Amino acid sequence: MEKQLLNYRIIIEPERMGKKLVYNAYCPSLGIADYGNTIEEVLVSLKDGIELAIESLLEEKQELPKDNIQQQFITAIQIAPHRIAVHA
Repeated sequence: MEKQLLNYRIIIEPERMGKKLVYNAYCPSLGIADYGNTIEEVLVSLKDGIELAIESLLEEKQELPKDNIQQQFITAIQIAPHRIAVHA
């Protein structure tokens, strides 16, 4: 029996917690988030959460969300905000 592989987009952002730097990771398709002290640590933890979510969905006979990352285009836009005068 061939195993099905699912690919999910993960967003990782660094965050300062006091003097400490942590990494927040989020899987938008499943709504799962976690944080860790390193990128590797948060990915391992998030993978565990994703596996638990998928097991739960399968047990409940619900459809698994699919994230077609091959057809997604992810980019960033830089904006230079201008001072806006506020009139009272």
